[in-house]
Amino acid sequence: MLVDIGTVYIPSSTKIVLLGSGELGREIAIECIRLGLEVFALDKYPNAPAMQVAQHSLIIDMTDEVELLDVIHKIQPHYIVPEIEAIATKALVELEQEGYCVVSNASAIQLTMNREGIRSLANRLDLPTSKFEFADSLNSLKEAVQKVGVPCVIKPMMSSSGKGQSVLHDLQNIEECWEIAIQEGRIKSNKVIVEEWIDFDYEITLLTVRHGQSTSFCELIGHIQKDGDYQISWQPQKMSDSAKQKAIQIAQLMTDALGGNGVFGVELFVKGDNVWFNEVSPRPHDTGLVTLISQNLSQFALHVRAILGLPIPNIEQLGPSASHAVLVSGVRTILFIKTLIKY
Repeated sequence: MLVDIGTVYIPSSTKIVLLGSGELGREIAIECIRLGLEVFALDKYPNAPAMQVAQHSLIIDMTDEVELLDVIHKIQPHYIVPEIEAIATKALVELEQEGYCVVSNASAIQLTMNREGIRSLANRLDLPTSKFEFADSLNSLKEAVQKVGVPCVIKPMMSSSGKGQSVLHDLQNIEECWEIAIQEGRIKSNKVIVEEWIDFDYEITLLTVRHGQSTSFCELIGHIQKDGDYQISWQPQKMSDSAKQKAIQIAQLMTDALGGNGVFGVELFVKGDNVWFNEVSPRPHDTGLVTLISQNLSQFALHVRAILGLPIPNIEQLGPSASHAVLVSGVRTILFIKTLIKY
């Protein structure tokens, strides 16, 4: 398969804009540069990780629709690749209508940012999920909690990495949970979601790669999060054949419904042979950092290949591996561990 990639720094170059330039964006930028793309790294603060490797960097407020549109129109990229959730999604819809390629697509980004949208889609697809209710006031939150039961998880409608999320164990703390959810979400809103607490055995991420008319799956990744932040992940996650097939079926149905090309991080809860859909990100996932050492092609390499329409060869597992986020004096680094010990 031939893909036309122009030469960097001349008018025929193939340009890609990263909306978000964190650790995940840095790895995407590296893969893009390896393939000869001209990378523009955007974020709200200077010297972000991806900015340190990209050919160009810009500091902008990506939640400002006018500013985002203006920057994209000036750059005129071939691909627009969101790496974070805090983006003016209306601008992405408008840009897609103008003919720009938004990865995976503007509709998928809008749906996955909004918990109401993604849960409604999961219901239409008849996917197993925890019980949930929506609330737009403290009184309706109390009613929602009565329906879902305690303990339960209260989350903002739009957030990521656990921002604004809390577990309600005692009804006396419901007002505090309400305030956390409406104040700490990515976008200010007076609407929250109340989710049933599932006593799962473990959480997994199934990295799902949509490329052309095909879908490929990485080995399942087990992970631990604390306060919504990634801590540890390992690959592969040991689980029953029945649970594995259910996970694949859920991921296939969800990503087919979202459409577009690229890597999707599908988060699932597992208890025995039972599997529940939790969330999905239309981009590489923090728990997938382990693939930098565990696979012949990392999630970042797979994402860029899928975006460009390049072939996706067999994804080979190189042996049991793990990664761990290490906080040292407030600076987060990632420790990778690889072993060839079989279990």
